[in-house]
Amino acid sequence: MSSINQETIGNMIIDSHAHFVPPRLLDAIRDMNSQFPSIELIKGGENSFGFSFAGHKSTRPVSKLLSDTDGRLDWMNTNGIDMQVIGGWLDMFGYEIPADEGQRWSKLINHHLIEFCAENPRFLPLASLPMQDGKAAAKVLDFAHSSGFRGAMIGTQPKGKGGTLDDPDLQPFWESAHRNGSILFIHPMFDSGDERVNDFGMNNAIGRITDTLIAISRIIYSGHVETYHNAKIVIGIGGSALPFVIGRMMRNYELHKDQLADPSKALSLLYYDTLVHDPSALALLIKIVSVNRIMLGSDMPFPIGDPMPRNILDHVQLTTTERSMLETHVAKALFDL
Repeated sequence: MSSINQETIGNMIIDSHAHFVPPRLLDAIRDMNSQFPSIELIKGGENSFGFSFAGHKSTRPVSKLLSDTDGRLDWMNTNGIDMQVIGGWLDMFGYEIPADEGQRWSKLINHHLIEFCAENPRFLPLASLPMQDGKAAAKVLDFAHSSGFRGAMIGTQPKGKGGTLDDPDLQPFWESAHRNGSILFIHPMFDSGDERVNDFGMNNAIGRITDTLIAISRIIYSGHVETYHNAKIVIGIGGSALPFVIGRMMRNYELHKDQLADPSKALSLLYYDTLVHDPSALALLIKIVSVNRIMLGSDMPFPIGDPMPRNILDHVQLTTTERSMLETHVAKALFDL
């Protein structure tokens, strides 16, 4: 097993956007399923299963790649990646189930994530939270920080399909995130909520982006990003088009200044990843928000992610210092490594 020590942290390459489901978590879910009456396990092939939460449409089965420790480490070694930030799998966050059950479900996920990362120090975990209830989410976030987490990965639709992150019910969660200085990686849900993207693979190509853009735009205009500024918000997929539509968002703000918070201020408070697949798009992202707010990201292990996330940097004009900011120093500072 490879390990990380303080001497190597200064130059380590950090992938800030990935997902993992510890194998022992899957075993625990099988053994403890009767303790979660709102969660049905759906057999999805040999030694695999998906989930139905509160009778809703079943998720995809948990893929082998999501739980393959050796395969993940091999991939990291091949790509020259020293450390990877891992959240859970959004399909299994279970925002549809009752809050009390969701609280226990999130704690089960988090217990196995933090345990896995303690045994595999090349990984840094982000907690799961029961975002269907603001008070429950705040309790689990507080507990997660006391357990060693630096923050959480949260979905764009916190109460299932159609929920919003600016819901007044979530105020206790936002207060906890502000108080704890939590890193909050806002990630799209599997179902973007728009049936028009269900064809042509567009849910992956477009739906994830629009889902995230709508979610983050709401907490920008509502003032959450500024009000709870101690929470360090990360927007994957290169900001999910936000940096590229900031002009239009500013125009909307200028038309309704008495009702909306300033998007340009929020833009400077957010963090982003490099997952844009196109060097010209990354160059524009850097120009708009600067290398001081951008981190390497792969979305491993999903096919829509970048299987060779460092390669895009070879095709953007960067100084050695700028490249080291993207690959190392922004994430190192954000995650306090």
